[in-house]
Amino acid sequence: MNEFVAFVQDQLSHLDGVTVRPMFGAHGLYLRGSFFAIAYDDRLYLRTDDATRPKFLEAGMAPFRPPKGPTIGSYYEVPADVLDDRELLAEWAEEAAATHGG
Repeated sequence: MNEFVAFVQDQLSHLDGVTVRPMFGAHGLYLRGSFFAIAYDDRLYLRTDDATRPKFLEAGMAPFRPPKGPTIGSYYEVPADVLDDRELLAEWAEEAAATHGG
């Protein structure tokens, strides 16, 4: 596990049930079994839906795009100020785990 993934896991450590699994050069994050985030290239992307995506867009954040694949528009990069705020990140993570993507 790289330093960034360890940082994210620490930021979310007060949430019960967060697990991290390596996947295709990235790391998948799960909250109580629900896949809700991708950590890749020192960035965290949360799953979004029509209700949560606007706050990512308003912050100027981009969707996840793997180096050899299409953009995955249901996962958006987390703004740095949210990533650095444990409580706010926990709220966003809970929302992401409750979405169904799309």
